[in-house]
Amino acid sequence: MPLTEAGIYAAALRLIDEDGVEALTMRKLATALDANPMSLYYHVPNKDAVLRGVARMVGAQFRTVKSEDAPWQERIRLLATDFRTLAQRHPRFMGYSFSLQSDFIQPDDPFWIELTAILDAAGVPHSELSHFTALVGFAINGVLTAELTGTLHRWSSLKPPTDGEDGLTPPGLDENRVFHLALDTIIMGLEGQLAVFGEGQGADH
Repeated sequence: MPLTEAGIYAAALRLIDEDGVEALTMRKLATALDANPMSLYYHVPNKDAVLRGVARMVGAQFRTVKSEDAPWQERIRLLATDFRTLAQRHPRFMGYSFSLQSDFIQPDDPFWIELTAILDAAGVPHSELSHFTALVGFAINGVLTAELTGTLHRWSSLKPPTDGEDGLTPPGLDENRVFHLALDTIIMGLEGQLAVFGEGQGADH
C-alpha cells in the first residue's frame, strides 16, 4: 500500500498512544508502516511535521452536540465534557499538545468555533470576545492537562499535614467531581464578569 500523509499520521498516533510522544522516531514510524525510513521524508520533513499533522487529525475528530436553545452554562459544560472525552481517548498525545504545542488549537478548530459561539450567546461584548474565548479555552485545557498528567489528582489530594501524617488524603479521589467543580468555578467567574458588563451597560443609559 502506498504511503500517504494520512496513513503516516494515523500510524504515528497509534505509536504515541502506546508509548508516548517522546518514544516516537521516524525510524520506528517507518517500521510500523513497513517502509524505508527515507521514503517518509517525501511526505513529511521531520518528526515535528508529523506531530503537527497528528494534531490536525486529532482535532478534526472532535465532535460536540450544538444545543443553541440550551443555557450557555450547560453548553459550556457539554463542550468541555466532550473535549475531555477526546483527551481521554488519546491521553499521551493530548497531554503533550496541551502543554507544549501552543498552536494545537487553530481558529477553524471545532472546539474554538463552538466556544466562541457560546460566549457570544452568553452576552460577552464583541470587543472582549476573543479575550474571553482565549481565557476560557486556556482554563479548560489547563484542567485537562492537569488531569492527564496526574497533577490534578496529586494537588486535589493535598491537605495541611499534621504530626505523623504525610499531608495526603487517602486514595479514591473522584476526578469526575473535581473536573465538574472546575467547570462550575469557570462558569461562576463568567457569570460574575457578565454581571459587570451588564452593570456597565446600565450605567450608560
